Amino acid sequence: MQLSLDQATALCRMAALGAGAGEEAADVLARATVTAEAEGNSAVGLSHLLDYLDSLAAGRIDGRAEPVITRPALAVFLSDARRGIAHTGFERALEDVAKAARLFGIAVFAQKNAYTCGALGWFTRRLAERGLVTIAATNGPALMAGGGSIRPVYCTNPLSFAAPVANTAPLVIDQASSATAFVSIRKAAEEGRAIPEGWALDAGGNPTTDPAEAMKGALLAFGGNRGANVALMVEVLAAGLTGASWSLDAPSFTTGAESPGSGLFVAAISPTLFDADFEERLGAQVERLRRRYGVHIPGRAGAEEAEKAGARGLTVSKEVVQRISDFAVRYGA
Repeated sequence: MQLSLDQATALCRMAALGAGAGEEAADVLARATVTAEAEGNSAVGLSHLLDYLDSLAAGRIDGRAEPVITRPALAVFLSDARRGIAHTGFERALEDVAKAARLFGIAVFAQKNAYTCGALGWFTRRLAERGLVTIAATNGPALMAGGGSIRPVYCTNPLSFAAPVANTAPLVIDQASSATAFVSIRKAAEEGRAIPEGWALDAGGNPTTDPAEAMKGALLAFGGNRGANVALMVEVLAAGLTGASWSLDAPSFTTGAESPGSGLFVAAISPTLFDADFEERLGAQVERLRRRYGVHIPGRAGAEEAEKAGARGLTVSKEVVQRISDFAVRYGA
């Protein structure tokens, strides 16, 4: 089905409201979802919204949670999401975090007790658009084996990095520590497709290309122990520093009625305090890498896809639209 961005946003917002979200949570969740879909990141787009909707209905997300934000130091913002979505507390603190980063050179936003983040690049991009170099880390329920283990001990534990670039879209890197995202494994299982070797283990700790068996076992880190070490660093930032659930202790984000209690760590740096010409220099560098050496510049392709989507709309499966619509009709019923 073809949906304009406005139609998709309105549908997602109504569905979130129908599932039990408050106005604020429904608005930001709809915008983040449609942004991911428009940028070509469909794994955390409209199909992933169904996880949020199911979780709202089941009580894994408190759709009307009021995050509590404290400021123990002038450049540190602590948020307790109180079982809500990760986006609400961040949105409330966004402008203050940006202001503090510009004033002090760096500011940190740290959050606990949230549902999983979805597209982590949503958070870093928002700050890069405000002229800040940003790095973010988040965790969730254990899905991935650690270095030397065959049992899940970490979530996919993504990192995202974003930086402002003069006269073009920000540089945005958003990638999991696992060889692939969990939602990609699940989608392959739903479609009956095999997965590549090196993505996962079955419940017995054996390599598998069967996504259904992979979902009973563990995802694998990219690059073996190196990727697992990245996942551990993310775990320390996202769960250790924030006070959130360690991945081993986090309830499922797809079953039960308990919040996974995920953490989010975001550090924003003002580059102009280091180099007044940072954005111009970075712009020249990424152009050199792209034009002379054929380097893919993360963030640019997504921005181009989003621009195209603004003109032509989104192509979404009828099944996903119908399932989202089923929640939307609950609103006001």
